[in-house]
Amino acid sequence: MSDQSNPLILVLITAPSKEIATNLAQGLLEEKLAACVNIVSEISSLYWWEGQIQADTEVLLLVKTRQQGFQERLIPFIQKHHPYQVPEILALPILDGNQAYLDWMLKETSLQSKSSQGGTFEEQL
Repeated sequence: MSDQSNPLILVLITAPSKEIATNLAQGLLEEKLAACVNIVSEISSLYWWEGQIQADTEVLLLVKTRQQGFQERLIPFIQKHHPYQVPEILALPILDGNQAYLDWMLKETSLQSKSSQGGTFEEQL
């Protein structure tokens, strides 16, 4: 799957705590917006905010998903549930990988495979 038509992406999202990151990851998975989310604890972030350089400890989510639905579903979901005024949501193309894993990612993020157990993430909050 190393051609330009690869529909898979890796999304980077930072969160202020592991609890918030876990809640976001759970929601992304329940809504079939991700096949897998890795949570990397305690990263050091330095950035400009409101005219000053800020330094914080954050948590990084590595979200494996597909390009389809990124703008229409994933970004609005994060914006709704994330405590930051301007959350980091960056997509990087997945150029190649273990074909079985890539196929699994596509299967798990298919809208047809969305589970019908217990309602949506919104209903469970």
